[in-house]
Amino acid sequence: MQKPYRIKTISEFHQLRGLPKPEHPLISVVDYGSIIHSSDFNLTSWTLDFYSISLKRNSAVKMKYGQQEYDFDDGILFFMAPGQVFRIEIGNDRKPEHSGWILLVHPDFIWNSTLAKNIRKYEYFDYSVNEALFLSEKEEVVLNDIVGNIRQEYHSNIDKFSQDIIISHIITLLNYAERFYHRQFITRKITNHKILDRLEEILVEYFREGDLREKGLPSVQYVAELLNVSPKYLSGLLNVLTGQSTQQHIHNKLIEQAKERLSTTDLPITAIAYELGFEHSQSFSKLFKSKTKLTPVEFRRSFN
Repeated sequence: MQKPYRIKTISEFHQLRGLPKPEHPLISVVDYGSIIHSSDFNLTSWTLDFYSISLKRNSAVKMKYGQQEYDFDDGILFFMAPGQVFRIEIGNDRKPEHSGWILLVHPDFIWNSTLAKNIRKYEYFDYSVNEALFLSEKEEVVLNDIVGNIRQEYHSNIDKFSQDIIISHIITLLNYAERFYHRQFITRKITNHKILDRLEEILVEYFREGDLREKGLPSVQYVAELLNVSPKYLSGLLNVLTGQSTQQHIHNKLIEQAKERLSTTDLPITAIAYELGFEHSQSFSKLFKSKTKLTPVEFRRSFN
C-alpha cells in the first residue's frame, strides 16, 4: 500500500495546487475557482499537517476518506484535522466546476490560545466524508461572512491584534458549525432514526448471542463500524436525539440483561456478573447502582 504524501506547510499546499504564494504562512483562505486540478492528485493519497475547513459546491470531485467516498455536488462543509488521510478523484467524463472555499489553519497559528486548548471538543473534525454538514442558504451566508472577515483581517496590515481577532473569528465559525450539525441531527429524522433502530437491533443481537465472558461488551468502535458511521458522529447524533452517548446506550442494554437475570433466576450475583463479562462482581454492582440507584441485591429483593 502506497504511503500517503504528506503536505507539511500551507505554502507547499499552494504550490501543489497551482496557487500563488500565501500572504500568511500559517493561515490562508483559498477559493476553489483558483485551484488547478492535476492528474497527479489521482495517483496518491494525501495527509496535511494543518487544519482544513472546506465549503464545497458543484465541484464534480469525488473525495475518498478511509473506506468512505462522497461526491461534492451540493454545498457542504467538511472538516479535517492534521494527520487525516484523504484522496481526491476527478472523473474523466466530468469537467470540474469549482465553487466554495478552503480555510487552512496551521496549529502554530493557534498555539497557546484558548482555541488550541479546546479545538478537540469540536468532534466533527473526526467525522467521515459521508457525515459532512449540509448547509442551508442562510447558514452558508453566515459562514461566508465569517471567512470573509478572516480573509480581510490577514490581508490588512498585520498588527498585535490581528492573530487574536482571526482566532476569535475561527472560534465563531466552529461554534456555528456545531449549531448547524445539531440542526442536521434533528432535521434528518428518517435517516437518523434508522440508525437508532439499527443500533437497537445490533445490541439486541449481540447480547442474545451471549458469550460476554469471552467477547466482553461491544465497543463503540465495533457498533459504529456496523452502522457505517464514525464513532464521534454516532455519539454526537445519539446525544442530540437521546441525551446519551453510545457507551451509555451499550450500558443501558447491559443493565436490561442484568435486570432480567436478577428478576427471573436464582443465580448468585457473582455468577450473573461473570455471565455479563465482569471479572469482579464489585464492578458490576457499582455500574448497576449508578444506573438504577439500587444494588443488585436490593433490586432482586423488590421482586420477592
